[in-house]
Amino acid sequence: MALKETIKELPDSPGVYLMKDKTGGIIYIGKASSLKKRVSSYFYASRKLSPKLDKLVSYISDIEVIRTGSEAEALLFEASLIKEHRPRYNAALKDDKSYPLIKITTNERLPRIFVTRGKRDDGAKYYGPWTDAKLLKKAVKMLRKVFPIRACPSICKTACLYYHIGLCAGPCVGKISEENYNEIVRHACLFLEGKKEELLKYLFKKMNSMASQLEYEKAARIRDQIKALTTIVTRAQRYRAIDETEELKVVLSLPRAPRRIEAFDISDIYGKEAVGSMVTFLNGKPDRGRYRKFKIKWVEGIDDYAMMKEVVHRRYKRILVGQTSRLSIEEGTELPDLIIIDGGKGHLSSACEELNKLNLKTVPVIGIAKGHETIFLKDKPSPIILPPNSRVLHLIMRIRDEAHRFAITYHRGLRSKIPMES
Repeated sequence: MALKETIKELPDSPGVYLMKDKTGGIIYIGKASSLKKRVSSYFYASRKLSPKLDKLVSYISDIEVIRTGSEAEALLFEASLIKEHRPRYNAALKDDKSYPLIKITTNERLPRIFVTRGKRDDGAKYYGPWTDAKLLKKAVKMLRKVFPIRACPSICKTACLYYHIGLCAGPCVGKISEENYNEIVRHACLFLEGKKEELLKYLFKKMNSMASQLEYEKAARIRDQIKALTTIVTRAQRYRAIDETEELKVVLSLPRAPRRIEAFDISDIYGKEAVGSMVTFLNGKPDRGRYRKFKIKWVEGIDDYAMMKEVVHRRYKRILVGQTSRLSIEEGTELPDLIIIDGGKGHLSSACEELNKLNLKTVPVIGIAKGHETIFLKDKPSPIILPPNSRVLHLIMRIRDEAHRFAITYHRGLRSKIPMES
């Protein structure tokens, strides 16, 4: 899409914009209360730009925007992305002492968070600078809803107002242990340093660890923190990007975002007219031209596990043959970045066993059981339990359900051709 057309389609809502050069590299990140107005302003013919901005605009080949729920969210998200990508045109504010900063007093026993100006060599951590102090204070308040860090200048003897409204964990009055409180502080620092993936990965791992130890109350608290964190991180909607698969990479600890996902399901009634299905999703969207149907040939009677083995074997044996014998490109000779099995541990184990026989051990595979919406991983005893509102869970369920629908449709078609028994 041409740059002018991209700008025309930008939303009139708060968010963050990422300006890219012809190589796709991010050269500048900014925030706006109206993405459409702010981004368009760079290209007004009547506007006189500074030499620096004029040079920046000359390099812009593409623009990606991320919508957020508010301008304060955009401010936090902008800072996080700048830390992560370090665009060269965002360096202008780096050493300016007049701009506000977020300070976390990690040099204190019970660290505090607040907005300040000027950085000191005092052992505390500073984040910024930002240009809008008023908006920054709103952003810090929002951040404290996720990471309830104290802000009072002195140790309180009784629970303060911030504790009662959920903006402080109450370490001063023993409402939380120092160890757990300092962990909250570390998480806030990770977020402000742009290490969102590392933080979410850690929280998911800890939540599932607590659940496997039957510490359900602790697991629920971590789940709630993940939910609150994703309000800032994942409510931001990439206008022209695929971020569900990026989140999937983090949650499942995949080597890369799964661009190509294939999912399998089995459908039969008491072993009769058993069929298998495979659906393909590219960049989070169904690629119906690459769906495949399998009529079960090798298994007699009721054995879903054996049927799953057959379907997986036939699918990937054909791919391996195609890669060595120049099979028609329509058949698809590309291995997926992720395989989803409709079923629990048994179905997953069956699929993995067959993949191992084909020397495809490195292909990531997960299973998701119907009803429970629990995700099973190969080589890991404990399942992953995602929050009900998780977009990653919804993506996996959407792909699983599409495989199920495709299998049922094929199965019904075959059954309709069978003469009715008298």
